[in-house]
Amino acid sequence: QVQLVESGGGLVQPGGSLRLSCVASARIVGIYTMGWYRQAPGKQRELVAAITSGGSTNYAASVKGRFTISRDNAKNTGYLQMNNLKPDDTADYYCNYDFGKAGYWGQGTQVTVSS
Repeated sequence: QVQLVESGGGLVQPGGSLRLSCVASARIVGIYTMGWYRQAPGKQRELVAAITSGGSTNYAASVKGRFTISRDNAKNTGYLQMNNLKPDDTADYYCNYDFGKAGYWGQGTQVTVSS
C-alpha cells in the first residue's frame, strides 16, 4: 500500500505560478505512470499531465507549454510546476500512481486562480 500526500496548492493571481508536490510513503519502483489530475466544481476529473517510469510525458492541450511534470525518485516525490496560471485552472489537484494492477490516489490539494 502506498500513501500519497499532495501539497503546494493555494490562492494565486492570474499569471502566477505554483509548484505542486506529491510525496509517496514508499519507494516507487517498477513500471508505472504518475499522473496529475484535476477536478473543478461540477466537472469530471481530468488528466492534466503524466510521466511514465521511463520518463515519457504527456500533457492536456489546455496546459501544454505552461505546466511541467517531473519526479525525483530519490525523494519519492513527483512535481507539477504550473506557470502562467489562468482562472480555468482552478480545481482540486490529485496525484495518482498507476502500476497497472494497482493504483493509488492522494487526497488532493486545492488551487484557486483569482484576482
